[in-house]
Amino acid sequence: MSENNNAPKTMEEEYSPENAKRMKWAEFVETTVLDFFSAHKLEKIAVEDGNGNKAKLSKTKDNGVKVEYSSTVLM
Repeated sequence: MSENNNAPKTMEEEYSPENAKRMKWAEFVETTVLDFFSAHKLEKIAVEDGNGNKAKLSKTKDNGVKVEYSSTVLM
């Protein structure tokens, strides 16, 4: 999937690109990864993007899902 480079940036992307990347990671984890986790009835999953962003999902005793994620920013 390629990004459209001609698309206008959001205000967050324009003024704080690092924060925008963290928000995109959180959104990805809370949607795509969570959907995959639930669809395949997994107990635990850990994902990493190679850029310092990590996430762990695990099923709780009451059939909820615990989601932990972190982002790393290089300056």
